[in-house]
Amino acid sequence: MTPTNDIRRSFLDYFGSAAHEIVPSAPLVPYNDPTLMFVNAGMVPFKNVFTGLETRTNPRATSSQKCVRAGGKHNDLDNVGYTARHHTFFEMLGNFSFGDYFKEQAIVHAWTLLTKEWGLDPDKLTATVYHTDDEAFDLWRRIAGLPDERIIRIATKDNFWAMGDDGPCGPCSEIFYDHGAHIAGGPPGSPNEDGDRFVEIWNLVFMQNEQAGGEIVGDLPKKSIDTGMGLERVAAVLQGVHDNYDIDLFRALIAASESLTGVAAQGENQASHRVIADHLRSVSFLLADGVLPSNEGRGYVLRRIMRRGMRHAHLLGAKDPLMHRLVPALVAEMGQAFPELGRAQPLIEETLEREEIQFRRTLANGLRLLDEETGGLGAGDSLPGETAFRLYDTFGFPYDLTEDALRARGIAVDRAGFDAAMARQKAAARAAWKGSGQAADGELWFDIAEREGASEFTGYTATEGEGRVVALIKDGAEVASADAGEAVIVLTNQTPFYGESGGQTGDAGVITGPGGLRIAVTDTAKPLGRLHAMYGTVESGRIGVGVTVHLQVDAERRDAIRANHSATHLVHAALRNRLGEHVTQKGSLVAADRLRFDFSHPKALTDEDIAAVEAEVNAEIRANQPVTTRLMSPDDAIEAGAMALFGEKYGDEVRVLGMGRTGDGGRNYSVELCGGTHVTATGDIGVFRIVSESAVSSGVRRIEALTGEGARTWLVGREETLKAVAAGLRTSPEEVEARVAALVEERKRLERELAETKKALALGSAGAAASGPTDEEVAGIKFSGQVIDGLEAKELRGLLDQAKARLGSGVAAIVAVSEGRAAIAAAVTDDLTARFSAVDLVRAGVEVLGGKGGGGRPDMAQGGGPDGAKAAEAIASVKAVLASETVG
Repeated sequence: MTPTNDIRRSFLDYFGSAAHEIVPSAPLVPYNDPTLMFVNAGMVPFKNVFTGLETRTNPRATSSQKCVRAGGKHNDLDNVGYTARHHTFFEMLGNFSFGDYFKEQAIVHAWTLLTKEWGLDPDKLTATVYHTDDEAFDLWRRIAGLPDERIIRIATKDNFWAMGDDGPCGPCSEIFYDHGAHIAGGPPGSPNEDGDRFVEIWNLVFMQNEQAGGEIVGDLPKKSIDTGMGLERVAAVLQGVHDNYDIDLFRALIAASESLTGVAAQGENQASHRVIADHLRSVSFLLADGVLPSNEGRGYVLRRIMRRGMRHAHLLGAKDPLMHRLVPALVAEMGQAFPELGRAQPLIEETLEREEIQFRRTLANGLRLLDEETGGLGAGDSLPGETAFRLYDTFGFPYDLTEDALRARGIAVDRAGFDAAMARQKAAARAAWKGSGQAADGELWFDIAEREGASEFTGYTATEGEGRVVALIKDGAEVASADAGEAVIVLTNQTPFYGESGGQTGDAGVITGPGGLRIAVTDTAKPLGRLHAMYGTVESGRIGVGVTVHLQVDAERRDAIRANHSATHLVHAALRNRLGEHVTQKGSLVAADRLRFDFSHPKALTDEDIAAVEAEVNAEIRANQPVTTRLMSPDDAIEAGAMALFGEKYGDEVRVLGMGRTGDGGRNYSVELCGGTHVTATGDIGVFRIVSESAVSSGVRRIEALTGEGARTWLVGREETLKAVAAGLRTSPEEVEARVAALVEERKRLERELAETKKALALGSAGAAASGPTDEEVAGIKFSGQVIDGLEAKELRGLLDQAKARLGSGVAAIVAVSEGRAAIAAAVTDDLTARFSAVDLVRAGVEVLGGKGGGGRPDMAQGGGPDGAKAAEAIASVKAVLASETVG
């Protein structure tokens, strides 16, 4: 049996060896496609490449892409556990050609991998083509040798793929595996094609056409290939099983579930174990990719998947939370291929345990009421929608869970009645809001929020992405479009732009789109606490409602804001440690260039207090511990030691930020409730510096501080070194630069004068030299010897050149003595270098001076030694060598 992990690896290796770039799986949140809730196909991360918005250096790629289908139009949730091949999470193996190879090479690759690399029986394989795609039909016949009856023409959209009503599209060729006549079902295109005998394992999409308004308008200038093969399906084929849940990966997860529940995966319990195994994968990967459970958007879908799995754990009789205890088994199976699972394992386990504890309370209350309300109902009856809404509104019992709980008894739910009750609640909330006395323009935001729902904020894990424009506001009213030069407020269904709240300033950046659209975003607000409104000016092009735009946060500015925001959490903890637990936050400002933190304290901080707080915060920064995020109820968070921030309004759930090193009991240095954006590790803050401390009002103090580059710049310009230099120069910090420049120039002048004086002395113009130059003849050779006190060694060469010029033909030697040490140099005129070597002469002097060696050229050499008192003897030794009969 070939393990699933080996199948994934062999697929990637095959295409990697065929010049495809092996691309890691993208996160499950598709920031490049606002129409999707989650990545649901392998091509999604490459969508902008296929449409021409992005280019790649390598026109070939291959990947094993994480996918989730549990929300929106691609929703397999209700089928999972009851069929052989439905999953909420699956892996899509794919190979891609961006304007490089096309149909022939794609079919060659597919057939080679399946039949030669993996050894599948060709007689078990059937291909389908779009009914007008004669080219693909002929290629399958020629390359694979398939008979005509196993190349099936399909006239439906099943074999024609489109990215949407507008954009690239083209015919498909699907490959089916025949599991055998013992399984019911017929080949694709037949009346009983929905049976399980023939299973699609690979889809080859030939992108060759351009579509507009749902109609083909022409051919693409660059034809491309997009393929997708479900890893779980092909693993079942290669492992000789028919059911995806019988492959090694699911068998391991189901075995872990059986072990923990003590219930075998047989009979009516089989579906529950399968649901748990499938949903465990979905929720774990979503949590690892930054999605947290909530009551809206992606977080709501995550919670639905969680609760469905937890409901089946309850059906199996699990007395305690189960799913978090299965995470180690998942990490063991998939952690090597997806290391993000291992990194996020503590978060996954904690979130699952907390959610299951909360859900069990919800389930107990909801099921009790459900039993009371349905006691007199039987198969074929319907639960009133008002009752289903009361379960949802009072007990947090989701509608789909009510349906699921009653399905086994054959009882339906009145969906129309549920929707009517929901509409009445919204109307009551609107009336209550109007009576609250808020500003009239707030009704505009209420209309948008009621119509479009909350904006999905994607900025915790990204600084760019795409969004669909859901509303535009100009001059206080909604408009359909805005042109260049107009100020406009843009709202999209999802955005990475953070709206100002909790003291953190709103994001700035740019919005771009089709037709040269560009909007400079200067600020982002958060009206009603659930919309993200981006304020900007249209610089070029036109923006309209319904358009898909690219949203780019100013990442450098965001990084600075995040660093300052995280620093406020650390300084809050440090102040409480230093001054006492009476310190609480009374307000803050978190901007890109600074932070401000107001806190309760009756008197000014001393210099020692400020230094201690600074040191403690910087110690946590240097520790560079990861910043953790958890989702909890406000009561649970505060009970766990989290600090609630001044002026914040909290809903049913809050984000709890853990920051810094852990102490006794495993509690982080700082634990606070906060919805802002933060660094991923404390080291990202860089450095922290308090620049002022002052009074705000009676009993409230204010600290202003800098972090990162701002703090570094301030420290370089203003800190201790500058103060010490200014004090030493007896001048002000502002005059240090000019004063130092003057001193440097004065020193250069004095050094030049000193050098000239020493040279003059060396030439005998004054009496300061230990001995003036002595010109004499040694063995018939002119010789000049001299000892000079206080001369630097670098000046010797120039003096020797002058001596050689004076002698015309001869040898010169000079010893310079400084601070007890001596340097000696010797020179030989060119006409004598054949007889005497300056190197030999210098080495004789160096030996007398207590040194070793010495080197240079025959015409000039230099060395030195520690005994400057023997300078005259060194000159004598040079003369002795010169006079020796061995010289020359």
